[in-house]
Amino acid sequence: METQNHASRLGMWLFLGTEVLLFAGLFLGYSVYRHFYPHTFREASRHLNLVMGTINTVVLISSSFTVAMAYYSVKKGRNKAAAGLLIFTILCALTFLCIKAFEYHHKFEEGALPGKWFHFQEMEGMPGANMFFTVYFLSTGLHAFHVIVGMAILIWVLRRLIRGDFNQSYYIPVELGGLYWHLVDLVWIFLFPLLYLI
Repeated sequence: METQNHASRLGMWLFLGTEVLLFAGLFLGYSVYRHFYPHTFREASRHLNLVMGTINTVVLISSSFTVAMAYYSVKKGRNKAAAGLLIFTILCALTFLCIKAFEYHHKFEEGALPGKWFHFQEMEGMPGANMFFTVYFLSTGLHAFHVIVGMAILIWVLRRLIRGDFNQSYYIPVELGGLYWHLVDLVWIFLFPLLYLI
């Protein structure tokens, strides 16, 4: 069992490494385009909703804490507490997605859309404006997809936890689900300053 647990952890870390490479490519693309259009990217970032982005950051950091505490609780044999913490984490994920949906809806109304659908009058004619919103939708959309996947994993872990599948000697799925969720949080910690603050 110890060998299987070690193999599971190694497999998860390798998978997370590929995910980091994927987002690193997006961050590199953002950096290149920002170098070519610094003024436009600065102006475009001012049209993002800083309040919603900040709330989403607080929500995800809170969820990262609760998923870590759920893992700790399972290791200590407190499955009820772990289940409550996982439910809170899943609710945080739903909150994040709802806030992101409001942000997207506002961008659709403004016409600040990616590629050929870009018709944002306030930035019409600024070179690279539609590229900023293309990178914005691509990176935040891919991140939102990872939030949905992470939420599905945590729901699966929660169902098994309630069923009694985990205890103080076997909790590897809780650990691996928590690791994936930490990746989701970490990616947002990079996306938030890049898109909203810089």
